[in-house]
Parts: sequence; structure tokens; C-alpha cells
Amino acid sequence: MHGYHDDEFSGLHGHAARAARKLDAALSRGMARGFRGPFGPDMRGFGGPGGGRARRGDVRTAVLRLLDEQPMHGYQVIQELSARSGGAWNPSAGSVYPTLQMLEDEGLVTSEESSGKRVYSLTDAGKEEVGKLGSGPAPWEEAASSDAGGGLRSQMPRVGAAVWQIAMTGDADKIARATDILSDARKKLFAILAED
Repeated sequence: MHGYHDDEFSGLHGHAARAARKLDAALSRGMARGFRGPFGPDMRGFGGPGGGRARRGDVRTAVLRLLDEQPMHGYQVIQELSARSGGAWNPSAGSVYPTLQMLEDEGLVTSEESSGKRVYSLTDAGKEEVGKLGSGPAPWEEAASSDAGGGLRSQMPRVGAAVWQIAMTGDADKIARATDILSDARKKLFAILAED
């Protein structure tokens, strides 16, 4: 049965212990209903493959700044924003491509086919627009600095993938050892939550 025994909460007190029990019970109920995240194969809820939608930063400004460095196609823009923000900002194609089209309609970028991909470049007007943006932090830098828990969240799907692999292919010994590791890690995490 998923869930702690009472002695596993012995290091926690008061509100933290009650919160830990409620969270543990909620996870148990979710798994009983066939919940597949966060450690299921689809990694739902933890920004698994593909990451979240572009919620941070100014896509328009980010695109202009990137194209000021070099011409790029849409997928390159998406990859660059994710990489430069350390994974904190993973814009979707649904936010980047319409932005590129809007900038083209405004006469700030131009595009041409190259090796089967549409590559975007700044026009003279686009370069002038970049000059008006100032020298403040780039949107991807702001996204990275505002995402203090990004490093922790980036580990969640990785840990989940390892757990899933062991669950699917491991023998009884490996599964037992992995279960012990996760149980110990969970206790330590709840202990952190219980700290002042």
C-alpha cells in the first residue's frame, strides 16, 4: 500500500506532519484511480518532454533579440529560448510562430525558404526596433532568474523516467532497492518542509 506508516512521520511535527499525511493520502488516492503523473510514462504535471507553454517573458522582444544575433527558423527560436533560460521558459510553437508572422506583417522581419525551413531575418526596421529595446535583461534571463525552483523541477521527469524504467524492467531486488531509495528520499523531503 502506498503511504507512510505513522513512525515514518515521527520526525515531523504539527502542521508539517498533517500536511505530509494529507499529501501522501492524496497521492495514494490518485494512484488508486490510475493517475499517470508525475512518475508515470507521460510525465504529466512536471513539464516532461516538450515542457510547458510560454508563460514568462515577452515573446516578441525575445524573438527580436534572437534574430538580431542571427537568422533563425521557428524551431531554433524555441530551442534557444529554452536553452538560454535554463529550461525555465519553454515557449510553444503556438506562441512563437504567430509572433514571427506578426513581426513579418509589421515589416520587422522577413523570411525565406532554406533547406525546407522558413528562416527569419531582421529587416532594417527590425534592427531599429531592437535598438529601442534598451540594454535591460533579456526575457530569457528574467525567466531564468524568476524560476528559483527550476533546477528542482528539471530533475522530476528525470527521476520519474528512471523509476519507470526500473518498475518496467527491474527484477525484484532492483525494485525493492529503488522503493527503499524513494521512501528515504520522501522522508527527507518532508523533513525539509518541516523546517522553520
